[in-house]
Amino acid sequence: MILPVFAELLVILIVSALSGIIGALTGLGGATFLVPIYTLYLGIPFPYAAGASLISTIATSSGAGSAYIKDRITNVKIGMGLEIATTLGAIIGSLTVAFIFAHHLEFIVYLIFGGVLLSQVYVQLVKSRHELPKPAKPDWTTKLFQLKGDYYDAVLRQKVEYHGIRWWLGETIMFFAGFISGLLGIGSGALKVLAMDWAMNLPMKVSTTTSNFMIGVTAATGSSIYWALGYIQPFLAAGTAIGVLLGAYAGTKILVKITSKNIRYIFTVILVFLGIQMILRGLGYGI
Repeated sequence: MILPVFAELLVILIVSALSGIIGALTGLGGATFLVPIYTLYLGIPFPYAAGASLISTIATSSGAGSAYIKDRITNVKIGMGLEIATTLGAIIGSLTVAFIFAHHLEFIVYLIFGGVLLSQVYVQLVKSRHELPKPAKPDWTTKLFQLKGDYYDAVLRQKVEYHGIRWWLGETIMFFAGFISGLLGIGSGALKVLAMDWAMNLPMKVSTTTSNFMIGVTAATGSSIYWALGYIQPFLAAGTAIGVLLGAYAGTKILVKITSKNIRYIFTVILVFLGIQMILRGLGYGI
């Protein structure tokens, strides 16, 4: 009886650790990859996979976020300002998912999940042409909200100075990021990276590291509602959190040694595969 339990825990640790590595490298959070793998390949019901992933996302943010802050890449000021929108969205998203699960409309979240994954592909392929964003003129939000910073890039071997733009657009996308987080049980790092990388024109590594810093707060907001709904199983959540935390820590060590282009190409392939699988499941096909 002990062996099957141990084997189950081992599988959870391995899968969650691999998801944590990929999540830390991309800024998406391990849960973005974890929920599809749990539901598609391990047969875990979506609500419980989502609940466990939210708990693991908090661990991911703590592990990866603290490491990136130490490396002085994360922009804490920008991250804290954008959190206002994500937490509000997470509350609304979590309340929405309660309605969906109560009426057995899980296919909706599969379709949305697949769409969210695939929506990132085009932007990432376009942005992958550049290690750093193209120069953009500061706007009124740049000065008002102090959207600027610098860090040392070990790969480029130079100090990178940057400034953000279009704060209002970043906040708008962040609200939807929080909504998707509460709805799908993920940190919604994909949309957070999109908000900072594309909308605000921040460097990829700043977007990635700041996203890792932010997703924990968003996940904590959503997980409190999931807990009240009974969608969090302690055994699954604990094993997932440990595995993702270990993977996220390993991912932070890898990130500083590879280029942003390589990061984009690697996770774009994974996004396409998992996105298609989730949509097929929502339509009643696939695994």
